[in-house]
Amino acid sequence: MVGSAAHDLDRARLHRAARALLRRPLLRATGDDADFRLVREHAARLRTWFDRNTGWTLHVDAETVRLRKVPGNPHDPTHPAREEGRGRLVFDRRRYVLLCLSLAVLERAEAQIALGRLSEQVILEAAAPEFEDIAFTLATRDERLDLVAVVRLLLRLGVLGRVAGDEDAFVRSTGDALYDVDRRVLAGMLAGARGPSTITDTDPGDRLRILAEDSVAHHLDSDDLRNTAIRHRLTRRLLDDPVLYHDELTDEERAYLTSQRGAITRRITELTGLVPEARAEGVAMVDPDDDLTDVRMPEQGTQGHATLLLAEHLAAAQGPVTVDDLCARVRELAGEHASYWSKSARTPGNEPELVAQALERLRALGLVEPAAVHGRPAVVGRPALARYAVTAPVVTSPQGGTP
Repeated sequence: MVGSAAHDLDRARLHRAARALLRRPLLRATGDDADFRLVREHAARLRTWFDRNTGWTLHVDAETVRLRKVPGNPHDPTHPAREEGRGRLVFDRRRYVLLCLSLAVLERAEAQIALGRLSEQVILEAAAPEFEDIAFTLATRDERLDLVAVVRLLLRLGVLGRVAGDEDAFVRSTGDALYDVDRRVLAGMLAGARGPSTITDTDPGDRLRILAEDSVAHHLDSDDLRNTAIRHRLTRRLLDDPVLYHDELTDEERAYLTSQRGAITRRITELTGLVPEARAEGVAMVDPDDDLTDVRMPEQGTQGHATLLLAEHLAAAQGPVTVDDLCARVRELAGEHASYWSKSARTPGNEPELVAQALERLRALGLVEPAAVHGRPAVVGRPALARYAVTAPVVTSPQGGTP
């Protein structure tokens, strides 16, 4: 009995350590103490598991923990970095370019750097011919806001530590801010399987693809290596994506998942506590604790309510629904739920914004995909959307049968 209790406690602690890494692949001794200590305690088992099943490497030292995650689907745009705060604006391509340029500047910087100095160096980097389609001059408030969003992300990650000053003052052009640069955290930011200096291709798209691809994919000269690469991709997607659809896979991946689904999902459950849900259309790893997602549904507030109601509407639809029709549906819903929705959501003309935010959430959860109806933008439900369909209740008799 004592041995069983100890085993259950050890398994629960391993689950918490793995989930901490999946939530935040970069942990520091300062600021993430509990999770940091837990991951260090189970570092050997975690390192072995991630290396075998995902190809991700785990670095642990006295100050930092870094799980170098590479996405299973590098072309999925539905889970970008987001600002903190109420609006939580997403990072677009421009901000990601500024993030990469900022990291390049910080790599050559001193132990401390001012925001003004960082911006000057980023402007110089952005003037290179490779970035001719990304204009950055700090001439507008929006450009300063973009850089500040990048800096605040680096503050959350621990790459920078604020010493003095205020980013808002920089946005208003009335002040500056000073930061310490944490070299350990900065060195762990790059998560590619290969170092950029080892890539000889000059096309930016090819360089990114090679940087992110599985390390075993360079020598796929045996069935074992090919199967390893497939196992890595499938496990990554089951850990990262809300649902893995069979129609998104290659024939080779689908055949491997069909034969190895039980083994793959069992290993994920043993590490994380996620529960597999297999259907004819695909597989999802369901999270009973609901803390391994960056997008929740349902969610409180007007936007969350509107998203849930639109999901019900789309689940009941037979085929694609145009964005215009969804806007019309939101106008109806605003009238039906006027006493609960915010004033801005009820204001005529704001329907497109509500619909856009709802569709962004539904796409991120794998519930809808883009479509077109007579050339007009539309969306169509994916199989997992069926769980949000509202059906007529079935009344049973006391004996358990239908009356």
